[in-house]
Amino acid sequence: MSRITSLLRRTFGMVKEHIGTDHLGNKYYFIPEQKSWTGRVIRPRRLVEAANPKEFEYMEGSIPSEWDAWIRGRRKQPPTIEELLKNERYREQIKIKAGEAGERDKALQAKEYEEGLVAQPVQTQVKGHASATQFGQSEFSEDPVSTANTFQPGSWTPPGNKK
Repeated sequence: MSRITSLLRRTFGMVKEHIGTDHLGNKYYFIPEQKSWTGRVIRPRRLVEAANPKEFEYMEGSIPSEWDAWIRGRRKQPPTIEELLKNERYREQIKIKAGEAGERDKALQAKEYEEGLVAQPVQTQVKGHASATQFGQSEFSEDPVSTANTFQPGSWTPPGNKK
């Protein structure tokens, strides 16, 4: 450790080296191995200062995967701008190809439905629960159909309160 680094550490505490900033504004730092004022060795760390530090506003994808791999130590060198741009173009191409494949699949499925090769999916709509007394009935009854001992939730609708 150089004299300047040692002086900075003693004066300002931990020394962190700015490694880079991503397109979202997150800043990445490396803290080299250091000794505390008590002489204890503090292992090197990597950290990120989020552009949006509020925890409740964090969203998946707020840290690019290349930087995430560097932070977690899965890669030794931080990502370069060229690498980030190349990977972003690749992801966009994959999204476009996936969309095209989905459209082709829908068109093929529609063709198979028309030709009768595949049966149409059954469109059923059941309201309520099978254990309810009105299950399978198209209308709710205004007359109570159960007593306190045999009450079923939703088995009676008050007058003038149609669903």
